[in-house]
Amino acid sequence: MQIAEVPGWSVLEGKLHRVYRFPDFVSALAFVNRVGEAAEELGHHPNIAFTWGLVEITIFTHSINGLSEADYVLAAKINALP
Repeated sequence: MQIAEVPGWSVLEGKLHRVYRFPDFVSALAFVNRVGEAAEELGHHPNIAFTWGLVEITIFTHSINGLSEADYVLAAKINALP
């Protein structure tokens, strides 16, 4: 998989990165919980920061300190979330 296959994501300092905006805290938290469920299903966990109306996700493979196929798969799964 390549960056072109995960629209909305960018590569920043060798890691996949995306910012999502929401109308309020509750919506942002609900999205974070859906991301967490997807990550658990794949056994691959992103770095997530969130605050009122904003969720920032960074994905990379810690063991290689870079990007692997699993990172792109997780990004695609996050893109498919409602």
